[in-house]
Amino acid sequence: MNDALNLLQPYPFEKLRTLLAGARHAGQLRHIALSIGEPKHPSPAFVAQALCDNLEQLAVYPTTAGLPALREAIAHWCERRFGVAPGWLDPNRHVLPVNGTREALFSFVQTVVQRGQNGWVVSPNPFYQIYEGAAVLAGAEPHYLPCLESHGFNPDFDAVPAEVWRRCQVLFLCSPGNPTGALVPLATLKKLIGLADEYDFVIAADECYSELYFDEASPPPGLLSACAALGRSDFKRCVVFHSLSKRSNLPGLRSGFVAGDADILKAYLVYRTYHGCAMPVQTQLASIAAWNDEAHVRENRALYRAKFDAVLDILTPVLDVHRPDGGFYLWPNVGRDDTRFCRELFEQQHVTVVPGSYLSREVDGLNPGAGRVRMALVAPLAECVEAAQRIRRFVEHA
Repeated sequence: MNDALNLLQPYPFEKLRTLLAGARHAGQLRHIALSIGEPKHPSPAFVAQALCDNLEQLAVYPTTAGLPALREAIAHWCERRFGVAPGWLDPNRHVLPVNGTREALFSFVQTVVQRGQNGWVVSPNPFYQIYEGAAVLAGAEPHYLPCLESHGFNPDFDAVPAEVWRRCQVLFLCSPGNPTGALVPLATLKKLIGLADEYDFVIAADECYSELYFDEASPPPGLLSACAALGRSDFKRCVVFHSLSKRSNLPGLRSGFVAGDADILKAYLVYRTYHGCAMPVQTQLASIAAWNDEAHVRENRALYRAKFDAVLDILTPVLDVHRPDGGFYLWPNVGRDDTRFCRELFEQQHVTVVPGSYLSREVDGLNPGAGRVRMALVAPLAECVEAAQRIRRFVEHA
């Protein structure tokens, strides 16, 4: 067996199951889960129809590089969304379809990490645990940058020592962040590209929540936006990860893409060819329909705005909680032990949330998630409102 498997930590939801094991919940109340970030809004009917219309493609082996039409649709979407100049993103060199960002984030690290060089995979803390597992299984060491409220829930990149950048092989970004919802500003993205050039590391920007924001007139920037602003038409050392799961309420489609540095993606395609993870043709054709439509995405954002408005009206008087920059999570400070808060909330109100300490790592005596919980506003509006009312009652009677 691969000894590195013994270094993997339990997934947050495994820890949560252990925490709640044997808990006696309030039996008269139905369960409301605000724990798992699985979108619950209806999937677009036209995407489902495109999938059904192409089921004969079940008889066709898909190619790992994907259909030219899908890569072209993705490239054009990036141009529209992030202000990339037409023609900069060559669909044949700068774009690869993937089976959702989770699979891609993990396999990407296996491609770019150079084993035996004492390298680091640097990530925000708290973080999506795939970053850590990918680093460990690629033979690298995870290194964590705390995301504190005092710095807008983003890492203080200016305070990172040069030694960290020298050892860094991959820098993970997540914007909007999971679980904080914080956006990495454009100026910071440009600065990080400069550091990547200086110290020769790859920036892997996980932007799976990028289409969940509040101001329709101001879509948040991404790493491609920074490349465009810098005139960086080769996207050197920059790779972005996007998905239809959150944007289009299609988590079961397992469809996303990776785009950026052509030399890196050329090597990544070789890895993926051996990995055997080609996207089914019918899924690719349905994905084209999704990337070419924005109306359903605007409707999706409107649903989340309504939930944030309603839930924050209920919780703000009793919790230290604020509207995030984007995404669908709340990250409140509960003012006490987060694991105890979660267990007692489940027992008394039958609502499940995730302890913030389960989403972070303690470094030098500090766990940035301690004392916080993650609430995923993915359930229908009425359920989110009911959950918020129960949480308020719980806090008021604590």
